[in-house]
Amino acid sequence: MPLLAIDLNTNLVARLHLYDTVSHALKLMSENHISHLPVVDEDKYLGLITEDDLIDVEDKNITIEQLQDDLINVSVLEGDHFLQAVNLANQYQIPVIPIVDKEHNYIGAISSQTLLTNLGSFAGAQEPGGIIVLEMERNKFAMSEISRIVENNDCLILHLNTVTSPQTGLLLVTLRINKRELAIIVASFERYDYDVVYYLGEEKFENEIHSNYLHLMNYLDI
Repeated sequence: MPLLAIDLNTNLVARLHLYDTVSHALKLMSENHISHLPVVDEDKYLGLITEDDLIDVEDKNITIEQLQDDLINVSVLEGDHFLQAVNLANQYQIPVIPIVDKEHNYIGAISSQTLLTNLGSFAGAQEPGGIIVLEMERNKFAMSEISRIVENNDCLILHLNTVTSPQTGLLLVTLRINKRELAIIVASFERYDYDVVYYLGEEKFENEIHSNYLHLMNYLDI
């Protein structure tokens, strides 16, 4: 089963109501060590209020209702994949992601710490193994060949992630392998003309030699 937003729901995040005062909201934020809190009207989710917006209010006795224009309208549906919450947390730089249902009723919230923990599990960070990073043109990416090279060395890919380098425009392919002895796998990739730009396993000495070699080649290209 995919990990959904509702699976990460926590009731530990306090919520605010329209009738709450600014001073009460700031107190809740201070007590919970959080800079954003969800605002609800009965069961309906209205948005997030920020500590910065509250601090800027001169009269701390006014209610949240008078600050509705300042609310951040961000949330995930309970059936969304948790990566959608990760994306919103990064996009808006917020420490909590509210969860709503299709009628926009407030269900709960996900803390950034919960997202980070589950993102680490999703990426296989807790599994023993090594990391290999390949760099290539996007049209050279072939999942089947990469898998075959790894499997031919009696290893498995625990996790694979791709991202485009903003500096070079090339595709960076990060592999999480179920073994930490990576020298043979790295050699296999290089034999098939893959550019291995980084790896982390138990062969620290070999890895250092490889890194020094790349630095030397870069220097000679200048």
